[in-house]
Amino acid sequence: MPNRTSPLAPARPATAAPRPSRTGFLGGPAPILASAVLWGTTGTASSLAPSGAAAAAIGCAGLSLGGILLFLTSRGARSLPAACTRAERWLIVLGALAVAGYPVTFYPAVARTGVAVATVIALGSAPVFAGLLSWITGQARPTARWTGATAAAVVGCTLLVLGPELAGEGTPVDLTGVLLAMCAGLSYAVYSMIGGRLIAHRHASDAVMGVLFGAAGLLVLPVVVFTDVRWLATPRGAAVAVYLALFTVCLAYRLFGHGLRHTPASVATSLTLAEPAVAAVLGVTVLGERLPAVSWSGLAVLALGLVLLAAKPAGPAGPRRPGRSGCPGCA
Repeated sequence: MPNRTSPLAPARPATAAPRPSRTGFLGGPAPILASAVLWGTTGTASSLAPSGAAAAAIGCAGLSLGGILLFLTSRGARSLPAACTRAERWLIVLGALAVAGYPVTFYPAVARTGVAVATVIALGSAPVFAGLLSWITGQARPTARWTGATAAAVVGCTLLVLGPELAGEGTPVDLTGVLLAMCAGLSYAVYSMIGGRLIAHRHASDAVMGVLFGAAGLLVLPVVVFTDVRWLATPRGAAVAVYLALFTVCLAYRLFGHGLRHTPASVATSLTLAEPAVAAVLGVTVLGERLPAVSWSGLAVLALGLVLLAAKPAGPAGPRRPGRSGCPGCA
């Protein structure tokens, strides 16, 4: 995924004075990891909604409120479509559809397979989809470091999910739920790449996230309106919807958009594999779920993969020509 240093952005003259850079850990991986922590709370939060609430309606309610709020509070969001080229406007449309597709598929997957399984499958498949799409579209070629780190993270996620079954405590996984979770992973990979592409074209990250999620919020609004909304009138239902909107949509995607400015989508989606770890820990501490030793081992492998992705690769001193995507982990 190209970023500010990609050929799509005008290069600065060699004689230009260096500007302060925030492209280190705090400028890229840290905001993305923070957003992953917030996303890791979505399953636990949605499980606290009233029992009569439809799974898709819970996620769509959070996206509608949060997406519209993100649009209204993002500087430059209103003027972004006019500043885009025709091709970029089509990217916005596709990105909004991908964003809208995530809650429609992810929350029903959670209802069918459980929080941990749905989260791991969705987030575990996202970096694979992102890497393949980046390769197919010629934006980046996965390197050995990215491949190894992502493989470690996916193996860790797999152990995290299959741990109870390997320990003789599991139940068969719902195939429809698995497919829905994979569709959610594809949706996530697509809008991550589109968001990264628009940001790489020097559009403000806040404006890009605001437009994508504001449009998606309007797209999924009928799902909320045409289902039973009585759960939203209860204190618990309203609290769940507001939490999802403010923290897992508005704040999380503002952080994610900032991180995408300095991090390629293939690496960003791999870093967000921290989400299932957070979801698992919350399941144990808040919902009273139990994890066997195999699952905890998976968490350790997952953490190793995240460290490999976030760490800056060592290399010889002196100028280094960036890869085709101008980012770590891509060539």
